[in-house]
Amino acid sequence: MKKVLKILGSVVFIALFAWVVFYLYNQSKKDPVVYETETAEVTNIIKKTVATGSVVPRKEIEIKPQESGIITEIFVEAGDEVKKGDLIAKVQIIPEMIQVNNAEAQLKRAEISFKNAKVEFNRKKELFDTGVIPESEFLEEQLRFETAEADKLAAENNLQLIKEGVTSNSKNQTNTLIRSTITGMVLDVPIKEGNSVIKSNTFNDGTTIAVVADMGKMVFEGKVDETEVGKIKQGMALLLSIGAIEDEKYDAFLESIAPKGVEENGAIQFEIKAAVKLKEGQFIRAGYSATADIVLDRRDSVLAIKEKLITFSNDSAFVEIETGEQLFEKRLVTTGLSDGIKIEITEGLSKEDKIKIPKS
Repeated sequence: MKKVLKILGSVVFIALFAWVVFYLYNQSKKDPVVYETETAEVTNIIKKTVATGSVVPRKEIEIKPQESGIITEIFVEAGDEVKKGDLIAKVQIIPEMIQVNNAEAQLKRAEISFKNAKVEFNRKKELFDTGVIPESEFLEEQLRFETAEADKLAAENNLQLIKEGVTSNSKNQTNTLIRSTITGMVLDVPIKEGNSVIKSNTFNDGTTIAVVADMGKMVFEGKVDETEVGKIKQGMALLLSIGAIEDEKYDAFLESIAPKGVEENGAIQFEIKAAVKLKEGQFIRAGYSATADIVLDRRDSVLAIKEKLITFSNDSAFVEIETGEQLFEKRLVTTGLSDGIKIEITEGLSKEDKIKIPKS
């Protein structure tokens, strides 16, 4: 029995030893590494920084009343096109009782003065007609009479203006009719008929009746981080992407950069403005959020490769070029502009060269 167990143990040991040898042999026979290659291509390289913001009209005006009162009629709604001078709304003036009382008292005094001046004028006229008084005295009395008449008319107009906001002889120039001051589109009408409105003065900005903007001239307003603001300057080109409009790019040109930054979330941001170039008949709604790629530099139709194919050593750049089947040699190349993914090759490479792709 012991002899059988010895023989069985020897067989198991030999089999285990043979399996280990076979496994190690297979492990030592690894497949050779095969490197893939790429070629350079002619493309555009654009180095850019990104600014976020929104697209707004260049000219956006808030229409405010010239008199306080109550809105009786509104003639436009959001989306309407208006021209300069078009009627927006009508306001009914609600006068202050103190002003009305003072104006009525002024009119009463003017009427009394006019009545007395008229009596005296008629008396002097009779005397002048009969030759009792000289012409100079009559003309002086006539001047006093006409002055009293003018004061009475002015007092009447003043009372009418306070009560109605318009005089009988200047209805087309009334402050109760609110008109657009520019040609454009009505963006918003924040009030309704029956609302009370206040005119603009030293202590109050006044109630906004409507917001009108010229939608044919749009600007991009965005912010750039302090680390990027030193790389940009006025006149630079921007590529604008609007979130609400897919697959569409808009050209823009940087107009201004704020001289002072504002802290936001622990970072200093500088406001920029850029003129948006719209295509003919194109319409963009005010307030669309947008992203602007500010072109810092660009190269058009240049030879370029992926930056990951290059090995940098000190101040030199190298690529590995295939010279035979899976045979490669290092070659010195001169690089140009990079966008972080692709890099321009100015010397040392042609379109036909096959470049080794390093294994990650």
